[in-house]
Amino acid sequence: MSEAVVELTDVWKVFGNRSAETIDAAKTRGLTKPQALDEFGTVIGVREATFSVSRGEIFCIMGLSGSGKSTLVRHVNRLIEPSAGTIKVLGEDVGKKNAKELREMRAKHIGMVFQHMALMPHRSVRENVAYPLEIRGVPKSRRWAVSQHTLNLVNLDGYEDRLPRELSGGMQQRVGIARALASDPEILLMDEPFSALDPLIRLQLQDQFKSLVEDLKKTTLFITHDLDEAIRIGHRIAIMKDGVIVQIGTPEEIVTQPADEYVREFVQGISRLKLVRAHTIMEPLTGDTTALNGAPRADGDSDLDMLIDISVSTDGPIIITDAGREVGLVSKETLLRGIQGGKA
Repeated sequence: MSEAVVELTDVWKVFGNRSAETIDAAKTRGLTKPQALDEFGTVIGVREATFSVSRGEIFCIMGLSGSGKSTLVRHVNRLIEPSAGTIKVLGEDVGKKNAKELREMRAKHIGMVFQHMALMPHRSVRENVAYPLEIRGVPKSRRWAVSQHTLNLVNLDGYEDRLPRELSGGMQQRVGIARALASDPEILLMDEPFSALDPLIRLQLQDQFKSLVEDLKKTTLFITHDLDEAIRIGHRIAIMKDGVIVQIGTPEEIVTQPADEYVREFVQGISRLKLVRAHTIMEPLTGDTTALNGAPRADGDSDLDMLIDISVSTDGPIIITDAGREVGLVSKETLLRGIQGGKA
């Protein structure tokens, strides 16, 4: 794992005048969110959040409305002040920065994209994208060059002089992404940026966005209420409920090893075909394997969909390899259980 770019340690956010008492009671007595509201008149927005995001990682934070995911991500650039805990960005404690240092960090190192773009209606696409550079005093010629480059990245070249109202919703969303990229930040904070779009446009933007940020090696915290979206673009996923991070894992880990019933309900409708890998469902090789000579082989990272294609052409098991070494096998029964989910 590469260096941590964003680190949160025991972060709490309690809304209300008695936050310290609430946190103490939550730690000592296990006070729940409803109990905190009843006893102290406070709302626990985030509770004991601890995680780190590595350079270039797309880290999805998901949960239902009111789970605390948007509150949590706004701590990274200190749009929201934590009630307790530590947030580090690029190794620096965000909580210790003064107002000037905070503005500089936001301007240079963090780009944020919201569900509603809030594009300036009286400014052209080019001017909207260049605005972060304008407020930093970058010369116009440089602003225009950067704007053109980022618009090319999101496939909006040719629309530079259009006004936002002349663009579709998906195109406006891409303008917002280009604006966030214009200052070349190391970190992107994405707060449900595609949730208001039509399904087909949304899928296209998800693919474009993932490819773009991976090419540019941008560390991304991506907020969504849609598990399909989180699985589609995230390297890891954090699932939240009532301000608590219930589970963090890769898409495969979330689907095959749900931490509790809440997560299990989330993942029950998710297709496993492109998520679950051979190394997860395979059985170990035991005893004499001479009888397996001539059996088809597949790499341990092969997904269920690939294993199905191999399985239809053979009556026997599939030998699973790792760097050319035989490490396990997948029988038809094992494969069916893997598809169904009973095996995992």
